[in-house]
Amino acid sequence: MKFQIKATNPDTKARAGIIETDHGNILTPIFMPVGTVGAIKAVHMYEMKEQVKAQIILGNTYHLYLRPGMDIIERAGGLHKFNGWDRPILTDSGGFQVFSLSSNRKLKEEGVTFRSHIDGSKHLFTPEKVVDIQRSIGSDIMMALDECPPGTSDYRYSEKSLRLTQQWLERGWKHYKETEPRYGHYQAFFPIVQGCTYEDLRRDAAKHVADLGADGNAIGGLAVGEPTEVMYDMIEVVNEVLPLDKPRYLMGVGTPANILEAIDRGVDMMDCVMPTRNGRNGMLFTRHGIMNMRNKKWADDFSPLQEDGPALVDQLYSKAYLRHLFIAQEILAMQIASIHNLAFYLWLMGEARQHIVAGDFKSWKTEMVENVTRRL
Repeated sequence: MKFQIKATNPDTKARAGIIETDHGNILTPIFMPVGTVGAIKAVHMYEMKEQVKAQIILGNTYHLYLRPGMDIIERAGGLHKFNGWDRPILTDSGGFQVFSLSSNRKLKEEGVTFRSHIDGSKHLFTPEKVVDIQRSIGSDIMMALDECPPGTSDYRYSEKSLRLTQQWLERGWKHYKETEPRYGHYQAFFPIVQGCTYEDLRRDAAKHVADLGADGNAIGGLAVGEPTEVMYDMIEVVNEVLPLDKPRYLMGVGTPANILEAIDRGVDMMDCVMPTRNGRNGMLFTRHGIMNMRNKKWADDFSPLQEDGPALVDQLYSKAYLRHLFIAQEILAMQIASIHNLAFYLWLMGEARQHIVAGDFKSWKTEMVENVTRRL
């Protein structure tokens, strides 16, 4: 995997770059739609390419390991062939499930034991095992196993958690270097910076990660309960240490405004379930603000979802029609809203890149953050 920075601005840390993988190039900054079980909820892969314009999607190691299982994915020839997506794929290691499934897991130095949310069976994830699972999945970018502590964790717990993550990283990195890809394409490995909301822990973690010299680096453990401004501060602290010539992936973030602020602070890659999850519940993101499609105000508004919008679906359906579908509990409503929101996020990334290249990202970002946070 190669990464090149194509443009920067003097008044911001934002950069426009390109990541080269065996499954295609990724123009950064980039938003990566989340396909936890190998599918983007309510959206066909054709629509992901033609309407959303996605360049890379995510899968999740924990969920794919449990269902359909590695035997099926291996027999299919890897996740790319199994789900029909021939562009890059990134897989989370299951580290976030250490946080989100805290009632169903047990941490120890060896690894983390999960109780399956499907049938209650026990499974041990070690740093080495998650490398092997991701080799079987065939993702272009693999993530290290980590613990993601809650954003409100105290210093003592955060330090203990970080030391465990660092031990796991050393083992995972060693196993990654000792193993080979299974399907003939290169697989990168990204370590993850943890440390909760404590600057000294974050700096220590970032230095430890940077010293490995991996193809790229991730920032985890943010947007998990801490105030938004603290999240921004932690991004700045970490990016002062992470190498400039490697892509930086901010995990699980976030709103359009969060993403723009992260780009301003030197982040290249982001992911979040928000576009599809909020879309399925009737919330649409647009360049002019946020719409609740169940509101009566849209009942007789026959204008497109966004007159100057990025997605083909916007020209096909009106606000009134989409509201009708939501009120009628028609499944098509969730599909239209999901495609729209994902297309908007990818459009926003393209616009950010253009303004970085043009040299006026900072002023554009300030205006756009005000727009996208407005309630319509």
